[in-house]
Amino acid sequence: MAYPLNPIALDLGGFQVHWYGIIIGLGIALGFYLASKEENRLGLPKDTFSDLLIWAIPIALISARLYYVLFEWEYYSQNPGAIIQIWNGGIAIHGALIGSVITAIVFTRKRKLSFWKLADIAAPSIILGQAIGRWGNFINQEAHGGEVTRSFLENLHLPNFIVNQMYIDGVYYHPTFLYESIWNLLGFALLLLLRKVNPKRGELFLSYVIWYSVGRFFIEGMRTDSLMLPGDFLRIAQVLSLSLIAIAVILFVYRRVKYRLPQYADQTNEGKIAS
Repeated sequence: MAYPLNPIALDLGGFQVHWYGIIIGLGIALGFYLASKEENRLGLPKDTFSDLLIWAIPIALISARLYYVLFEWEYYSQNPGAIIQIWNGGIAIHGALIGSVITAIVFTRKRKLSFWKLADIAAPSIILGQAIGRWGNFINQEAHGGEVTRSFLENLHLPNFIVNQMYIDGVYYHPTFLYESIWNLLGFALLLLLRKVNPKRGELFLSYVIWYSVGRFFIEGMRTDSLMLPGDFLRIAQVLSLSLIAIAVILFVYRRVKYRLPQYADQTNEGKIAS
């Protein structure tokens, strides 16, 4: 019987470095690299994303934790000391996204930049970071789906290290982390293709919201650890995903009808935006 992967990458005495943190950091670093290249091509001020991340990363982490705590308040109200124990798990990507978007809105207003332009540049980086980040859940053996058999996993032609890692407390589970990671990688490729066809401002980010939310809605229905609304009959992530799809579609149509939106030039002499 194969043993699960060790979630600790380095143990330096009393200081432990978790694979989860390394993987999340890798996703952020790669996303930042891609956004910085696009920032230069589209003529944003130098170091715009560097300055944004100084605020966005800690705020996203805090909002991801607060989101989780809010919907698990029955437990945390009785154990307030556990609220800050983020090392024991309990963050939500939707909370991180909400915090990041709010931060970006405030940041762009302060800098007198277009939020939609910034969001369009960031969209491929965000979904790529999410695709990479799900492998942190894999290492931690979390965010999985319901019970399956080993033969089911083998019939998916998964490598043994994934099959073995899905064996938790004597039971095999759906690798929903993998389903979402693949969905997000496909979304990353789609956004890069959409970028080539010169979309109107804001539409790349709205396309990201729709793509991610569609996948999250269906994959969330397979998971066993979903945050639930009071009454435990609706999954919060599914309700939020449907809401985001509706909002994104409405904004997509409304902005097309209401405004004469600029497009992004695929190539210009100075890498500027084409109006």
